[in-house]
Amino acid sequence: MSKYKALWEYVQKTGEESFRLTFEKIEDIAGIPIDHSFLKYKKELTDYGYQVGKISMKEQTVCFHKVD
Repeated sequence: MSKYKALWEYVQKTGEESFRLTFEKIEDIAGIPIDHSFLKYKKELTDYGYQVGKISMKEQTVCFHKVD
C-alpha cells in the first residue's frame, strides 16, 4: 500500500477537473510530511484518474488535473 493512498483517494473524491493543494494540506490529508519521495509516488495517482501537474516550491503548492 502506498504511503500516499489517503491523498490519492482524497484527490479522486474531489471530482474537480483541476485544483491546487498546499504542502501543508497534503501533509494533513496524507498524515505524513511531504518529501522528495513524493516525486516517485506521484505516478500512482493515474490509477485514481488524476495526475500531478505543477509543483511550486516557492508557493509550496501542488496542482492536480483529471486525466481524460
